[in-house]
Order: sequence, then C-alpha cells, then structure tokens
Amino acid sequence: MKKIIAALVIAGLASASFAQQSLKPEEMIKIRKANMTVQAWNMGKIKANLDGNFNKEQVIAAANVLAATANSGTGALFAPGTDKDVGDQKTRVKPELFDPAHKAKLSEVGMAFGKEANELAKVAATGDVAAIKAQFGKTGGACKACHDEFRQKD
Repeated sequence: MKKIIAALVIAGLASASFAQQSLKPEEMIKIRKANMTVQAWNMGKIKANLDGNFNKEQVIAAANVLAATANSGTGALFAPGTDKDVGDQKTRVKPELFDPAHKAKLSEVGMAFGKEANELAKVAATGDVAAIKAQFGKTGGACKACHDEFRQKD
C-alpha cells in the first residue's frame, strides 16, 4: 500500500510539473472543468444506482473513476493565471484558493476528497448497498466542502 501511495504522490508531482510547464492557463481551466464534469457524471451514476436498480459493476466502475480523478494531480491545474476567466474559458474558482493563507485549508479539503473517493472505491467493490450509500454521502460531503470553500456561487 505504501508503494502505491508513493507512486501516486510521485505521479501527482510529475503531472503538476508537466501541467504547469506545458499548458496555457486557458487549457488548464478547460481540463479541470472537464475533470469536474467527469466526477459529477460518475457521482450521478452512483446515485442513480443507489436510488434505482442497483448494478454493482456500474457502481464499481464509477467509484474507480472518482478515485482515479481524485488522485490524478488535478491540483496542478489550479496554477497562477487560472484564477480568472481566460479566453473563452470561464471559471468559478474563488480568489482565496490562490491565497497562500488558505493553503492549509485547500490541502485539507483536497486530501479529504481523495481519502473519501478511495474509500468509496473500496466499499463499492463489496457490493454492500448500505455501506456504499454511507460512503457515497461522505464522498459527496468532501466534494461539497471544497465547493463551499473555494467555488463561487452561480
């Protein structure tokens, strides 16, 4: 497990370096918005399964996508120059996200989402609907915590 965590950290750092060196701010905003759309889609798939006909394979697949995107180094896409709308890319990120005074809170909510998404993937594999529902709530709460703190209202 420690080797997997170390590999994820190294991959995250590598992707952070790549993202900051290779992408324009407009591209970073576009990619992070696409990532959030993928996450929302997969949260919706899990919710639909919990509310309707439960399909274990669909839930496992969606939970694995959430865990993968949560650990993909997306934080690197919140680089300088992406705090405001750029070109045709709009952003709802609050300026506070880029304030060094909020770094600890940003790290806290980001780590919480990764932790809860990883746990959701583990729980989904069991097929225990009640446990999945409970963990889904925790994962959704972690999403909401970041949005409440660092996303402007519509």
